[in-house]
Amino acid sequence: MGPQLVSNISVDKESLEETVKLTEEAPRAIEALNVENGKSSLFPLRWFRMLAGELHWSFVFGVVTVYGISQGLGGGINRVASDYYWKDVQKVQPSAAQVYQGITSIPWIIKPLWGLLTDVLPMAGYRRRPYFILAGLLGAISMLTLSLHDKLHVVFALLAMTAGSAGVAIADVTIDACVAENSIAHHSLASDMQSLCGFSSSIGGLVGFSISGLLVHAIGSQGVLGLLSIPSVLVFSVGILLKEIHVPNFAYKQVYQNFLQASHTMWATLRCPEVWRPCVYMYMSLALSLNIQEGMFYWYTDKTAGPSFSEGSIGFIFSIGSVGSLLGVLLYQNILKEHPFRDLLFWSQLLSSVSGMLDLILVLRLNLKLGMPDYFFAVIDEGVSQMVGRIKWMPLLVLSAKLCPSGIEGTFFALLMSIDNVGLLTSSWGGGLLLHMLKVTRTEFNNLWAAILFRNIMRLLPLALLFLVPKSDQSSTILPVGMLAENNSTEALGAEDDIELTSLIDRSYYSSTSFASMPIENDNTKDLEAEVDDIELVSLVGKS
Repeated sequence: MGPQLVSNISVDKESLEETVKLTEEAPRAIEALNVENGKSSLFPLRWFRMLAGELHWSFVFGVVTVYGISQGLGGGINRVASDYYWKDVQKVQPSAAQVYQGITSIPWIIKPLWGLLTDVLPMAGYRRRPYFILAGLLGAISMLTLSLHDKLHVVFALLAMTAGSAGVAIADVTIDACVAENSIAHHSLASDMQSLCGFSSSIGGLVGFSISGLLVHAIGSQGVLGLLSIPSVLVFSVGILLKEIHVPNFAYKQVYQNFLQASHTMWATLRCPEVWRPCVYMYMSLALSLNIQEGMFYWYTDKTAGPSFSEGSIGFIFSIGSVGSLLGVLLYQNILKEHPFRDLLFWSQLLSSVSGMLDLILVLRLNLKLGMPDYFFAVIDEGVSQMVGRIKWMPLLVLSAKLCPSGIEGTFFALLMSIDNVGLLTSSWGGGLLLHMLKVTRTEFNNLWAAILFRNIMRLLPLALLFLVPKSDQSSTILPVGMLAENNSTEALGAEDDIELTSLIDRSYYSSTSFASMPIENDNTKDLEAEVDDIELVSLVGKS
């Protein structure tokens, strides 16, 4: 009786300790679940607090700075300022401006290079922070160059614009690496992290577009470009404040081996049908939607053929577009993120083509026959177009994050984003060629309606390629189980050789959460299944 009583007490004690441990985890899990379902009374304040607690405040600060201030606020101001810079300062044709805008996006196409550097080449013992610092310096110097030179040659102006774009791209790929890492370590928060990026970008863009026209009117396009050095300084501060594990005495002689290992993993992943098929769709859906925005901008501001909108009006129209983009994020976060990829992309692609017809109504002035002023109709047009575009873009981001193999998240996510940017470059250059062929110039807009109609028809073509997109919902694992296991095995071998591609995540926790997110079918992995059962038990307590 004595030994049995002691044994029972020991078991009860262990059970009590485990229950207390699970109980301590439960409030955080329940809070995350409530926030995910939109049941929090202080949403999004409590949502931000939950993310800061789970992912560390410096990560949230980095996302808000890069997406909200650098890309959102700075991007909104830069779009209006650069349009006026090419039109009024450099005095180029709309087709040329469309091509120049494509050239400035080239740093985004080589994002895998920046991602590979952040993954395998640390500086001063850090993998992410130095690249934020580099991005901030590059952006500040290039924007000040454009601002301080009154008669800068178009070639040097294009180089400065491209250098500024490179600064934003480096910061973007570095924060994307952090997002991809956290999406795998905290797979249940993957959609929330993308929503945080979308919220920050939309709100920043709203503020940026709202003040962009007033700033251009007050200090000119060059002066506004000089102000864009401020977001670059804030990106610099992210490199100072970001919480990251220091890796002293890094073996730089093994960098080449790291490059080969990362390249091998990338190529092996790309050959997987579950990966290359969605990549083909993402490229085609973007490339076939021809970008003729510069032609529309020149028509907006033309005093003869167009409505002759002022700088303030242009900024306000684009700011309403940011409101539409933010509404798209809200719709996605609260209603659409549980829908399968294929269904959501079908309707968003179809709506993209239909909403493009609003441009056609505006250019043909049919809105005046309906009694709607140009300004009012342009505001509606921009808001609807940006909302649909954001709804289409969000599932593509989630899909891209879920296609990243562990260990080279930054590099592979950058590769996927570069594929998207090649599609955008193809769209921009294709739109410039279309404007040139239809003879749409600074003063001639007779065929602009034909360009809009052709673009809208082209947007329907990706519907025939939807079979390339997985049918699964947005919370499921997409990569094959064997590939995930192989990648984690490669990580373990790399750790033995002191070759680490990711330093922000503790490997023991990283491996457990990675395996817990996928179905395990091998009967010979009993120890691993027991570990997964423990993790799933915590999840069940949170859900209860």
